[in-house]
Amino acid sequence: MPATAPAAPLEALPPVTTEAAWRGDQLTKSAEWVYLLSDAQVAELEALGQRFLTENPDLRSVQASDYPLVACADAVAEWGKDVDYGRGFVLVRGLRTHFYSDALSAAIYYILGLHMGDPIRQNEMGDLIDHIYATSDKMMDDPTAYSSRVRDKLVYHSDSSDIVALMCLRPAKEGGASCLVSGAEIYNEILRRRPDLAPLLLEPFHWDWRRQDHNAPADTYTSPIVSLVDGVFSMYAGSLYILTAQEYPGVPQLTPQQIEVLELFDTITYEPGMAIEMDFRPGDIQWLSNYAALHARTTFYDFPEPQRRRHLLRLWLSRDAGRPVVENFGKNGVVQHRAAPRDGAAEHPEAHFDVYSVSVPRLIS
Repeated sequence: MPATAPAAPLEALPPVTTEAAWRGDQLTKSAEWVYLLSDAQVAELEALGQRFLTENPDLRSVQASDYPLVACADAVAEWGKDVDYGRGFVLVRGLRTHFYSDALSAAIYYILGLHMGDPIRQNEMGDLIDHIYATSDKMMDDPTAYSSRVRDKLVYHSDSSDIVALMCLRPAKEGGASCLVSGAEIYNEILRRRPDLAPLLLEPFHWDWRRQDHNAPADTYTSPIVSLVDGVFSMYAGSLYILTAQEYPGVPQLTPQQIEVLELFDTITYEPGMAIEMDFRPGDIQWLSNYAALHARTTFYDFPEPQRRRHLLRLWLSRDAGRPVVENFGKNGVVQHRAAPRDGAAEHPEAHFDVYSVSVPRLIS
């Protein structure tokens, strides 16, 4: 995780002028954000994935050095540079998942994840690989709905890690596009239009933890939306969970100015040309910095056969890229390392990489 540092002063906020400030209508003019794997790279990953399945290492302790890369080494370094210091994301394409079992696809994905960062727990159950697979027809206005288990659209938000990675096993029959928007460009637009409101983004907000994880140990946590330290911009956003946190006793009510800046933030986010939208193909892997870009998903419709339904795999990664952020930024203060279960919690029974745990999502209604 990044190092914490004192917050920047609120006066004279600067715009972001790095590659992280982009518009979707500009990025779509080229495919520079897509990396196509070579035949040699695919062959290396397939061989490593087969060995991973045979050895069945413990997901909590296996290291990248156990599965070294040669053909893919430079590519992984390039992806990391794009994620850390560039536009904040890259789409990797070329794996032949139509020839693989889901277990082999997930093994290759986990190996690459180890080389991009350190997997962290995604919930209180200790899951290190999560399944994005609709098991319910609930809508997101239902407080019992899990965003990763429904077909409803997801609003723009940040996840709880340095990097969030998605691998497509099977796309939807219709819809389910992945949408990304630059946090820096949203911030720049707020500075242009309402510089008086922009400093509020650097102040702490209460976020709904219970709705993100029904087994969370507390109702809320606090974090600012923007971190500015030593000229490095980072964003953690998602107004939905700020608004639902207002329902808990003891949470300070938002001021009219805070509500105004949140509404302006969302208005800018959804303006035409701001976001980039991509359709996932089988085998695609998206690496995304949670500090640089927000992500969303369009509504999707599944095939009737369970084995053909939209199925993505998700990793949350801790990545030490030397990024300074303010103290208690995002959920970095509450997420858990993969090797350390929460005090009093039993070890997760599916920590090993067996076929069941990577092929069948836990059913949550």
